Amino acid sequence: MSDKNNIFKPAKNIWNKGMNRLGKFSKTDAGESILSSILAIIAGVMFGFLLMLIFVPSDAFGGLWIIISGAFQKGNESFGNFLMYAAPIIVTGLSVGFAFKTGLFNIGATGQFTVGAFAAVFVGVRWTFLPDGMHWMVAVLAAIFAGAVWGLIPGLLKAFFNVHEVVSTIMLNYTAMYLVILGVKTYVYNSLYSESASVVSEAVIPKMGLNLIFPDSSINGGFFLAVLAVIVIYIVLKKTTFGYQLKAVGYNKDAAKYAGVNEKISTVYSMTIAGALSGLAGAIVFLTKAGAHISTTYSLMSQGFDGIAVALLGLSHPLGILASGLFFGYIKNSGFYLQSLSFSKEVIGIIVATIIYFSALSMLFRNLVKKIFAKHVEDVKGDDQ
Repeated sequence: MSDKNNIFKPAKNIWNKGMNRLGKFSKTDAGESILSSILAIIAGVMFGFLLMLIFVPSDAFGGLWIIISGAFQKGNESFGNFLMYAAPIIVTGLSVGFAFKTGLFNIGATGQFTVGAFAAVFVGVRWTFLPDGMHWMVAVLAAIFAGAVWGLIPGLLKAFFNVHEVVSTIMLNYTAMYLVILGVKTYVYNSLYSESASVVSEAVIPKMGLNLIFPDSSINGGFFLAVLAVIVIYIVLKKTTFGYQLKAVGYNKDAAKYAGVNEKISTVYSMTIAGALSGLAGAIVFLTKAGAHISTTYSLMSQGFDGIAVALLGLSHPLGILASGLFFGYIKNSGFYLQSLSFSKEVIGIIVATIIYFSALSMLFRNLVKKIFAKHVEDVKGDDQ
């Protein structure tokens, strides 16, 4: 018996030391956030696997493997498509996360995304007089401007009329949907297919060399725009006085006002910037390829709601949002390849949505992280004594 203990003792010591280090890491703010997010992701994937067992038991393990390896199903093509899926989700997550950081709950990312998408498509269809190389830039700027204006409205209502941003942004989501459908039918309508006219090739965001790395995929420079947005927002929040003032208003509006910060103007700025980011996401989606169009069906676009989950999983930190947006894009891309099995489109949608939104509940796992690793640190200390 003692021989067996001696055999396993080195492995046990390594395990204990590793868990002890994780326990110490979990006591830091960054460690607690990272570990709770990882546990949430694992729980989300396992819950998705449980759904696959319920719906199509014979393909459940194959489906789990596809979920895990989805971005590598077809090599560079599938990996490029995964980054394409991730780009707009990262930016809408950044929009919601930025508002969170400044004390606001931007439920209106979907509406801001929608008006940004319309602006991009309108310029991409109608402004053919623009020179090559400039058309896509103007379309992107138009989307950013439209999203900013749509974010400005709840910012003004919150700052000067004390209208809660959750209420105003929810209503503006539906207003944006109806206005965009009206705008499509009035200015860029293709009545044959009941959708907008197709974006011309000159308005498509260029590949920026990504087609050489990921041939046959649909990725373009929109991914670079998403990463650039993350960098800019990180610098604004972490390295500028302006960002510090916005966060100060979010932490304590009265204290910020006492310190000389104009809390009303800060609120307007926060929602305007959040709206601009969602508008950029709309451009990234609808300027991906020539022929892109907006449907006139009466339904809200889902990307803005995905942004809420991305922000929650990324804990509203720009770098965390980048990581969680990549994860969400990975899962969505994997869901596409689930079609090769016996899962119906509806079941795939349920599985993907469940994994995504279950994974976003990282806040619920914080106490679990503390219990697991704190207990192990105590056990290791007891063994050492």
